[in-house]
Amino acid sequence: MNFKTGAALALAAIAASSCVPASQSPRPMPVAVSQGPAVDGRWIDKNGIVSTFQTGAFSTRSTDTNTLLASGTYVTISPTLYEINMTSLVRNTQSRVNCALISPSQLNCTTDTNSQFTLTRHG
Repeated sequence: MNFKTGAALALAAIAASSCVPASQSPRPMPVAVSQGPAVDGRWIDKNGIVSTFQTGAFSTRSTDTNTLLASGTYVTISPTLYEINMTSLVRNTQSRVNCALISPSQLNCTTDTNSQFTLTRHG
């Protein structure tokens, strides 16, 4: 076997060994994306009061002066049910509110005194 033939065979062997069928190629691992609860974000009621849910913290502010009206925490009961425990800084009272995520942009809430209100996702 001459040098040219040997070199050609060696190159062919290297080229063939570097080819891997697509079915045997490693697949990229999925990337885990950490997302907060579906309710996280800014919500507004019919009176223009802005409520913010952020990783377990809840707050409500006036839109005109951005004054903090209420604050507290919330827990996820199920993918669509949330319980808020909050303190009203205006009334100096504590209350519990249960909210149901009706759609990605609507949250229907009921207070522990059976008052009902709706929040709409803002922004």
